[in-house]
This record gives sequence, C-alpha cells and structure tokens, in this order.
Amino acid sequence: MIVRDRPNGLRLFLTMRGSVLPSIWKSVAITTLLAIIVTLTHGQLWDHKIKLTIIPFTLMGLPLAIFLGFRNNSAYDRYWEGRKLWGELVLRSRNFARQCLSLIDDADGAAADAAVLRERMIRRTIAYAHALRHLLRRSDPAADVAPHLLPAEWAAVRARPNLAQALMLEMGADLAQCRRAGMLDSVRAATLDATLSAMVATAASCERIKNTPVPFSYTLLLHRTAYMYCFMLPFGLVDSIGYLTPLVVAIVAYTFYGLDALGDEIEEPFGLSPNDLPLDAICRAIEIDMRDALGDAELPAPLLPVNYQLR
Repeated sequence: MIVRDRPNGLRLFLTMRGSVLPSIWKSVAITTLLAIIVTLTHGQLWDHKIKLTIIPFTLMGLPLAIFLGFRNNSAYDRYWEGRKLWGELVLRSRNFARQCLSLIDDADGAAADAAVLRERMIRRTIAYAHALRHLLRRSDPAADVAPHLLPAEWAAVRARPNLAQALMLEMGADLAQCRRAGMLDSVRAATLDATLSAMVATAASCERIKNTPVPFSYTLLLHRTAYMYCFMLPFGLVDSIGYLTPLVVAIVAYTFYGLDALGDEIEEPFGLSPNDLPLDAICRAIEIDMRDALGDAELPAPLLPVNYQLR
C-alpha cells in the first residue's frame, strides 16, 4: 500500500511512485504515436480520407466512463472489504489474548499447565495471522509460522493444505483440554469459542474474495472498448482541433487506460502490488500485540514504509 502525503504543485504531475503510469505508459505512448501519425496525414490512409464525426465518441464515451467507474467501484469494494476483514482479525486477536489471560483459570495443582496453554494459544494466534497471509498470497509460510509453534505442532500441521484451518483445529483441541481440566466453565468456553469462530469467518471471507475474481468477460469487454475508443479518437478530432489532437488523445488515453489498470490492480487486494493491502504490516502489528500481552520485553518494531510502500 502506498503511504505518502499528497504532493503539491508540479510534484503532483511528476510523481511516479504509486501512479499507474509505469504499467500503462507503453499503451499511452502507442496511442499518442498513432494520434501524431493521424495528425500529420490529416486522417488520410493512402488515397482514402477516414472521416469520423464527434457523435460516435460522445455516444461511446459516456457509457464507457460510467462502466469503468462502476468496475472500479466494484474493485474498491473488494479492496475495502479485505481491509475491514483484516481489521476484524486484529480486533479478534486482541480479544482472544485478553480472554485467554483473564478467563482461563489455574486448575487445582496445574497452574503451570494453564500458563503453558495460555501462552501456546496466544502464540498460535500470531501463527494463524501469518498462515492466512501466506494462504492468500500462495507463498511459503514456514519462515513466519514455525517460530511461533512448538516443533511437534509444526511437524504435525506443516503439510496440511489449509494451514490456517489446521491451526484453528489445534485451537479447538486446546480449548477442549481447558474445559476437561476445569480451567473453563461452559460459559467462558463458549465466549472463547465465539472469538475463534469469528476468526475463522474472517479467513473464509478473505478466501471468498481471493477465489472469486471479477468476471473475466466483463473485464475484457471494458478493456477492448477502452482501447478501440482511444485508437479511433484521433480520426474524430483531427478535423476539428488539428495539431492539438495528440495532446487530447494522450490525456483521454491516460484516463481510460489508468482506470482500467487501477481496477485490475485493486480487485485482488491481497497481493504484492504497490496499492495492495499491507498484510505484512498488519501481521507484525498482531505479533506485537500478542507478545506484549504475554509480557515479552523484546518486541519487534512495527513495519514502516520503504520508498513510500508499506507491505
């Protein structure tokens, strides 16, 4: 995610970091080059004059702009829902740590066992956040998950197809152990189970977003229409504005291609693109909160933006 103050003045036009221009500049350049050729030839192809009025572009441009805006709104809804879900995970993790520390009693003669269970469940919450992040990004979770689990537990769950779900099953097993040992009564056990269920619901909702892209045919239709519109536009403008045609075409192409590229980028919010969600930073925040709840004095530092990008 790009984190920076809004540039002022000329810097607003020259800023590249966080802009979609690096991903569309070739398309804009080709379209502008076509507009220059059309301007120099005055829209004439060999002995045939290609003459278009502005009416087709008016009819095409308005619905195209509306549909591009609609698609970008749909993509941003996915982005914002993903951010709310990870905010919910932060909230539930903090609640779970508090509940473990305050609701799980020391059983008779087994205070040490209760302390071990509390710490294990809280540290597993850190592992769960990292496991979910790697599941959504389809990356290897070993380096981030293994340090927060016991070696035997990591060996038992590392080969599971859904590591996050496997960790939740381990959470349920520990919760049942607390119940059998008398560390929890039925009311408090239900409270902790509700928090775990909410964390599972958060993960399932993130997987829904990840595994349900915007329909490809819809994206393809807008993509093709935007390119056809910009390629045809010089022929409709050259007779009316002359040598200003390449400038106007470049501005229109930048707008339409940029909206198209931005929608592609944010419709899948859990990746590693510059404008995707900073899942590494959120997982680090969860880790800091959980370790602080356990009284760990050597807490990791929060992640900060590097070159304006927070991962």
